[in-house]
Amino acid sequence: MNSASSIPATIHREQPATAASGWLFLVIVVVLIALGLFTIISGVRDESVAMAVAGVLIAIAAMVTCGGFFTLQPNESAVLTLFGAYRGTTRQNGFLWTNPFYRKQKISLRIRNLNSEKLKVNDKRGNPVEIAVVIVWRIQDTAQAVFDIDSYETFIRIQSETCVRHIASCYYYDDGEPNELTLRGGGVGVAAALAKELQERLDRAGIGIEEARLAHLAYAPEIAQTMLRRQQAEAVIAARQKIVYGAVGMVDMALRELSEKGVVKLDEERKAAMVSNLLVVLCSESQAQPVLNAGTLYG
Repeated sequence: MNSASSIPATIHREQPATAASGWLFLVIVVVLIALGLFTIISGVRDESVAMAVAGVLIAIAAMVTCGGFFTLQPNESAVLTLFGAYRGTTRQNGFLWTNPFYRKQKISLRIRNLNSEKLKVNDKRGNPVEIAVVIVWRIQDTAQAVFDIDSYETFIRIQSETCVRHIASCYYYDDGEPNELTLRGGGVGVAAALAKELQERLDRAGIGIEEARLAHLAYAPEIAQTMLRRQQAEAVIAARQKIVYGAVGMVDMALRELSEKGVVKLDEERKAAMVSNLLVVLCSESQAQPVLNAGTLYG
């Protein structure tokens, strides 16, 4: 086994670095350039090689110093490295100057949105569903984002897709167990679970999750029509149950009122006929047509 493979990867942490005011060093550079030109001209005039060489060196020093200038806008940082070694991160804003041999990699600290593509995943029941999420994120640790992963934008995109697939498989699309969160009805609960798991995956990249929520949720096209008919059937059944429940209450009230007020005395057979007629009238989808009975129930 290769011993190098057993060495754990180094985890970097952001270290603050300070940068000097660029305006001060701009004045110094102007002075150096003027001094260098004056020295070169004086050396040429006096035919002094040493003075001319000194002037050239001063001008070269001024040009090298110019390499330390850079600017940072609000919510922007610069990761400073010197020949591959991390020297810190500055979050100062404005016109700045630092060691001209530093490599300055600018990193935005602004809040950003990731609107994922629609993914076809399986819910807890195994039904294929389409799902998409919106993730609000920002860089929290610039050293981790730059040195611990290859590309933090690619990393968050891949990890968010993996997280969405896992979260979708943990919940039913709808009609789950009693008091159980579902993808369609979970809302805040599902979003909180998504944000928590995604944050755990992105901690190694120095990325903080501000918000995560579902942006699109629907059954996959191949089962959408079937599920729509199932939902319509469930809605019809629920409506019928409510109608029957109300109709039974009304029939009970009618029989009780007739009995208590002595409007008419009904035996069991007449009560059964009345209950049947009332239920037909109350539960029928179409308007009931009255039929006058001129005879009697008894032969």
